[in-house]
Amino acid sequence: MRLLLAPRRASRRGSGQGRRSHLLGEAVLPRDQTVSATETVMLVLGEGSPLPETVADVEDLALRLRGHVGRLGALTSSREPTLLRAQRLCSDGLPDGYVPSRVHLVELATATQALITVVRAHEVVTAMKSPRRRRWGKPPLNVLRGSVFALAFACLVLAASASRR
Repeated sequence: MRLLLAPRRASRRGSGQGRRSHLLGEAVLPRDQTVSATETVMLVLGEGSPLPETVADVEDLALRLRGHVGRLGALTSSREPTLLRAQRLCSDGLPDGYVPSRVHLVELATATQALITVVRAHEVVTAMKSPRRRRWGKPPLNVLRGSVFALAFACLVLAASASRR
């Protein structure tokens, strides 16, 4: 079994509010960190997912889980016990041997799953505390051009209708 764990190469340009698909021209929002981490955790802990066969697969999964812990850690308190446990597991090196490395990978995935639960609970509490404000999107360039043209035309009409004495 060979897992396809190549990192995604997505360039983020602009203000970060969204990316445009180059082929389709449609807006693509950045992925939610908890969803992405849950997918990686399911590669390890899912009932139908087989154990990784090679050392490279284990290292790739461990590297991905470490990245998720780092990104999710930015969304929680630095004193959260779940985060501290996950960071401790991330700082431990991958043990040698087939069984110890797989056990460490499962422990790391379990700690990441617990951290996902904490982040989601924190998001629910934050959403309940502060109501969402409506954010206006950036208007398309043609709307801005049309507004400037309409304003210039109105000024021209006003100047032409003024009396000359």
